[in-house]
Amino acid sequence: MELSLVAQKVAIALGLGLLVGLQRERVQSPLAGIRTFALITVLGTVCALLGLTFGGWIVGLGAVAVASMLVVGNLAQGKAEEVEPGVTTEMAALLMYGVGAYLVVGHTAVAIAIGGGVALLLHWKAPMHAFVARIGEGDIKAIMRFVLVALVIYPVLPDETYGPYGVLNPQQVWLMVVLVVGIGLGGYLAYKLFGQRSGAVLAGLLGGLISSTATTVSCARRTRQAQDGVPVAAVTIMVASAAVFPRILTEMAIVAPNTFWKAAPPLGIMVGWMVLIAIGTYYLAWAREAQLAAKSGPSKPEQTMGEPRTATEEAEPLAQSNPAELLPALIFGGLYALVLLGAAAAHDYLGPSGLYTVAVISGLHDLDAITLSTARFVEQGQVDTQLGWRLILAGSLSNLVLKGAAVAVLGERSLLKWIALPYVAALFGGTALLLLWP
Repeated sequence: MELSLVAQKVAIALGLGLLVGLQRERVQSPLAGIRTFALITVLGTVCALLGLTFGGWIVGLGAVAVASMLVVGNLAQGKAEEVEPGVTTEMAALLMYGVGAYLVVGHTAVAIAIGGGVALLLHWKAPMHAFVARIGEGDIKAIMRFVLVALVIYPVLPDETYGPYGVLNPQQVWLMVVLVVGIGLGGYLAYKLFGQRSGAVLAGLLGGLISSTATTVSCARRTRQAQDGVPVAAVTIMVASAAVFPRILTEMAIVAPNTFWKAAPPLGIMVGWMVLIAIGTYYLAWAREAQLAAKSGPSKPEQTMGEPRTATEEAEPLAQSNPAELLPALIFGGLYALVLLGAAAAHDYLGPSGLYTVAVISGLHDLDAITLSTARFVEQGQVDTQLGWRLILAGSLSNLVLKGAAVAVLGERSLLKWIALPYVAALFGGTALLLLWP
């Protein structure tokens, strides 16, 4: 190995060791600090360099030496009056020794990522412990169900094509289930952690990640009980509706990475349009709350003209179902398979117009199904990219119509007045994209 490359590896090992050691020194770890971690990481690199000539046994011997020194250090600490329980520092030291050795024989970027990840994990002790303390037994079950969906069911499904048109692959169908459940579970856990004390904007963002339709229904029903919360509910609904489109882009980027950039520009414009509409709704609600506060006078010091309730008041928790339940996952998998078959049959018998019919009908029930199925067809070359994004946008517009109907039926009458203009603007913008985009 060239001298310059050796120097580079040693320098990176030193830097990573100093980084992790800095964190341990900061929390006053009695076993190892900034100098010790730097020495341990560099030792791993040196042992791996020697192993290139004398054999890999030197790396193993170095690991034994580090472990022995950690044991000796613990024995010395054991004589002190106060000993911090746990083996976090010891495991971090052994891992950093391994990172130092991996720098020589593996990918430098991977070693740097692992070293940085170790520093972050050590630094995030309090937030991670708080996360575990705040989630309940039901949330743990949700995570375990996702493990069942992603790591138990998915690997055993056959990776073969069945049925007419050759579009039904059980493993590929279930992979879409894993993707949708994973996105929903992430939003659900975030909502459980932050949603109950968040404002309307954050509640809408998290609700959009879980289910914008469920968020809309929950907000609409809540306005029947508290009419003075209509502006806040309108903001939450519009933010959740806007959050749908970044979710669509994310799913497309995962399922159709090769064709994503061809479809991203028009959908990106729709994202910007929806964000502008959501911002407009927010400021209209802000102005409304400020107007009411000016008429009635602030009842609390914080509820003044400069700080209306829409911007500062904590939102009540919305009713959100657990996205990792097995039955909804099975239902989505079946719906996705039906959309695949329906789209293939419609394309065969009716051409592009038939695909639009499938997209609109699917969007009324589940936007993820038409998004993922269309992205898959585009990636496989069965559907043109320009037609693909139009089908997804058509499905999203039909989904907006469904949510508008839910507001009209379930919500306070004044909520429909708040939502009607933003939804009409969204439908107008989407329709203009469908018709005018070259």
